[in-house]
Amino acid sequence: MAAEPDEGTRALVLHPDIKGTDSKREPGLALEEAVALASALPGLSLQGADVVRLQRAHPGMLFGKGKIEEIATRIKAADIELVLIDGPVSPVQQRNLEREWKVKLLDRTGLILEIFSDRAATREGVLQVEMAALSYQRTRLVRAWTHLERQRGGLGFVGGPGETQIEADRRAIDDQLVRLKRQLEKVVKTRTLHREARAKVPYPIVALVGYTNAGKSTIFNCLTGAEVLAKDMLFATLDPTMRAVNLPGSGREVILSDTVGFISDLPTQLVAAFRATLEEVLAADVILHVRDISHPETDAQCADVLAILDDLGIGEDRRGIEVWNKSDRVNTPEREALQATADRQEATVMSSALSDDGLAPLLRAVEAALDAGRLQETLALAHSDGKKRAWLYEQGVVVDEDETETGSTVSVNWTQAQAVRFSRF
Repeated sequence: MAAEPDEGTRALVLHPDIKGTDSKREPGLALEEAVALASALPGLSLQGADVVRLQRAHPGMLFGKGKIEEIATRIKAADIELVLIDGPVSPVQQRNLEREWKVKLLDRTGLILEIFSDRAATREGVLQVEMAALSYQRTRLVRAWTHLERQRGGLGFVGGPGETQIEADRRAIDDQLVRLKRQLEKVVKTRTLHREARAKVPYPIVALVGYTNAGKSTIFNCLTGAEVLAKDMLFATLDPTMRAVNLPGSGREVILSDTVGFISDLPTQLVAAFRATLEEVLAADVILHVRDISHPETDAQCADVLAILDDLGIGEDRRGIEVWNKSDRVNTPEREALQATADRQEATVMSSALSDDGLAPLLRAVEAALDAGRLQETLALAHSDGKKRAWLYEQGVVVDEDETETGSTVSVNWTQAQAVRFSRF
C-alpha cells in the first residue's frame, strides 16, 4: 500500500490471520475493511497495511518473537506512531506490544469506538459511546485518559501526553462513569417522551438497516430529497435520521428512518449502547435490509446484519424487504442473473441508488409489505379513551365500531407494529 502524505498520526494496519480460527472473512478483504475503518477516522496518515499470518495467537504478545522484531523494524523505519490491529487484543497483549514497539496500539474494538465517538452527533449518542468506551478501557490501564479532557471529537486513544498513574486513571474513569450515567438518565427520560409522542404519529415507520457502507443513506436521500451524509466511507451515518415519504401508489405517507450501519465483530459494548438508536428498527412497520450486492462478501455481511437483528429480538418474521443495492457495480451478465434471482424471491428488490434504478419497485414493495400481515382484532374502548380512538382513526385501521354501555367495541385491521404502538398509550 502506498504511503499517504505525512499528515496526522502515522499509522500501520495489521490483520492477524490466525490458523484454525473460525473466521468466515477472507484475510485480504478483511484487511481492506480494516483500512476503510482507519480511513474513516480523521487525523490518521496510513503508512501501510498487511495481513500477518500466524500459526497461533501467543497469549502474552499475540505475535511470535520473530514477527514482533520484523514489525518493530518496519515501525522504526516508517516512524509509525500508532498500530491498528484488526482483531481482539487483550490488555496484557496491548501493554506488552506497546512497550516492545514503543507506540500506541488500538485493536478493532478500540478503533470502532474511536470512530463512533468522532461521529456521534446527538446528546444520547455521545453519552452512550463515552460510556461504552470507558467500560472497554476500564481494564486497559496503560492509556492516558486524554478523552476526559479531550479537545476534539474522538476519544483521545490515538494521541496523548503519555501514561498516567493507574490509580488516578481508575478514579478518573469511575468518576466520569458516574457523571455520564446521571446525564444519560436525564436524556433517556426525554427520549422516552419523544418515543411516546412518535408512537402516536399516524404514519407507518420504514427503517433502513444494513452493513455499513451498503448505500442506506444514498437510498434515503433519493427517496426523501434529504441531504444526509452519504459517502463511500464506513460509519458515515451514526445517529438516526427520519423523514416523511409519500408512496406513489396510494399517496400514503410513511416515515423513513436511516440507521447506523452494522459491521462484523461489532463491539458488544456498542450493541448495548446503540439499542436506543436502533429502537426505530424495533418499532418499524417495515424493515428494508440494504445489501451491497457488488461486495465479494455480501453473503457474510448479510449474515452479520441478521445476527445483530436476532440479538435485538427481530426474528425472521420481521426481516422485511431485502434491497440488493449497488447493482450498477456488477457486470451485465451477473446483474441479469441477480435480477432473475430477485424476481423469483419474495420481498427482494434490485436497486442502484446512484442511478435511481429499482427505487420505484422498492416503494411498491414497501406498500405491499404494509398491506401484508395485517391482523383483525376487536378492541374495547371506554368513554375516556378518546385519544386512543382518535389515533386509531388517524391510522386508518378502523373497520367497524359499535357503541356499548361503557364505551365502544372497535374492529381494527392493523399491523403488528401498530398494535405495539397502540399498547403504549
